[in-house]
Amino acid sequence: MRGHEAIIRQFLANGIDHMFGNPGTVEQGFLDALEDVPEMKYILTLQESIAVLCADGYARSRLKPALVQIHSSPGLGNAIGNLYQAKKGNSPLVVIGGDAGIKYQAMDAQMAADLVAMAEPVTKWSAMVQHPSSLLRMVRRAIKVASTPPCGPVYLCLPEDMLDAEITEEIYPAHIPSYDIHPTQANLTECAELIKAASNPIILVGDGIAWSNGLDPLVKLAEKIGAKVYSADGGEVNFPDNHLLNYGSTGHMFGSSSLPKMQDCDLCLALGCYLLPEVFPHLGEIFKASTKVIHVDVDPSNIAKNHRVDVSYVGSPGTFLRELLPILNNTYDESDIKAAILRKEKLEAASPVINNNIDEVYQTVPRYPNEQYDDKTTYMASGYFFKVLSEKLPANSILFDEALTNSPPLGHHLPGKKIGDKMMTRGGSLGTGFPSAIGAKAAHPDRTVIGFSGDGGSMYTIQCLWTAVRHGINAKFVVCQNRSYRLLQANITQFWKERGITGRDFPTSFDLSYPEIHFDDIAKSFGMDAERIWSPAQVPDAIDRMLASNKPYLINLVLEGEIKPELVGVHCGQ
Repeated sequence: MRGHEAIIRQFLANGIDHMFGNPGTVEQGFLDALEDVPEMKYILTLQESIAVLCADGYARSRLKPALVQIHSSPGLGNAIGNLYQAKKGNSPLVVIGGDAGIKYQAMDAQMAADLVAMAEPVTKWSAMVQHPSSLLRMVRRAIKVASTPPCGPVYLCLPEDMLDAEITEEIYPAHIPSYDIHPTQANLTECAELIKAASNPIILVGDGIAWSNGLDPLVKLAEKIGAKVYSADGGEVNFPDNHLLNYGSTGHMFGSSSLPKMQDCDLCLALGCYLLPEVFPHLGEIFKASTKVIHVDVDPSNIAKNHRVDVSYVGSPGTFLRELLPILNNTYDESDIKAAILRKEKLEAASPVINNNIDEVYQTVPRYPNEQYDDKTTYMASGYFFKVLSEKLPANSILFDEALTNSPPLGHHLPGKKIGDKMMTRGGSLGTGFPSAIGAKAAHPDRTVIGFSGDGGSMYTIQCLWTAVRHGINAKFVVCQNRSYRLLQANITQFWKERGITGRDFPTSFDLSYPEIHFDDIAKSFGMDAERIWSPAQVPDAIDRMLASNKPYLINLVLEGEIKPELVGVHCGQ
């Protein structure tokens, strides 16, 4: 058996039976061998970055590794940005890339590049097969490294002459070591005593909770001790969106938003995350001197990376929580229980889950009579759409939320309640929402899957709609079209505020209103059923048609936005 076929059968031995890819000439022998191994389902994408994002959604929705096939140096270059977001999100991707051959490397020929070095900054492990006798050994190593916590993408270059050779290695599954390390009694007792002594604890959570099945024990812990729970750059459902102890995010962009939350506690329990993941972090100490900090994560590099930690434990947050709870039950006396209950009740009453203005800002009740929404000067906000969708969406659906500035009403009306209900983008990448929904639907063909994206983000990867149609992957897609980079408008507003700048218009480079993009027409050009809606009266029937369809379907939801199309031709390009 030649290497082309052998590696396919090696992946199948590990239960990896989907490959998301984009073909090139140096992979032709390997792709030809796919015809002889029908058990491997090849999902064709039109660009390597989309292959990575589809696989990312597949891996995250199954909590298992996914396989990506990319072309040589240009293909790897296309994939780099989304390999970065997969690395930041600890997504277990096995990326295999082609090359003309070891024998050509001295020639510095067309597409020659140091592929291993290119991939190293955005992967957990990067390597090239140097001899046919180690081909399957290195494939197994790639699967193991990607799948061992802290998980992450790996890149393995497969030169064509290595794959052309006969393979004598045996095919057997790669072994994934268990990382379910159990904390000692001393670890648990020390943490329990610190928690017992706290009068204002907070819990920070990241995706280590979801990946270690820690949501249920986390809910029990938060309720037992009466603690606010904040997300620290999580992309999974690590704590129910609608739980009254969910106090939102620490602050994705600005350390100045996170700092008051950190200063207002006497105990911080960080679980499966790092401190802290803002774009513009606070450069000083974030905790008061008297605050105790406990950090639990599978990745030791996350612990005490930037800020002081008093007690740490390297291991699964889920295991830690499950074993901590009985210790706390034995540690808490009647006065501790009473204080925790009072704290919990106070926090629940003040919870942002119920104390917010989302319905007002996003117009869950439409602001104007229906006839006033004219698709010219007056458009609706997104709240009504998400409310109606919440009333019609089947149970056990999967949502990928890249709605960004429209995420608040999405989360308000369609809260993620358990692991796997919802995913969000990580690492700052745009264009994740639609291809990741395709990957999730490929992984769960029996569940309704909807990808949400803004108009700016969706244009990064809009050609992924072709892949959904080609392979009959019946995900649904919603473009929240406010005709601008609305998130950038929000961020520059903060920038101006910090610097005392007033009287400025948003940069025209943030404006997407001219020429207007018709996403329904784009989807139809790929063979997808689609429609464009701009008034509340159109919403219920459009949602019914989308959910009833047994094919991929797109809704182009045109929303209000702060736009100035008349200025675009004046300033853009200067």
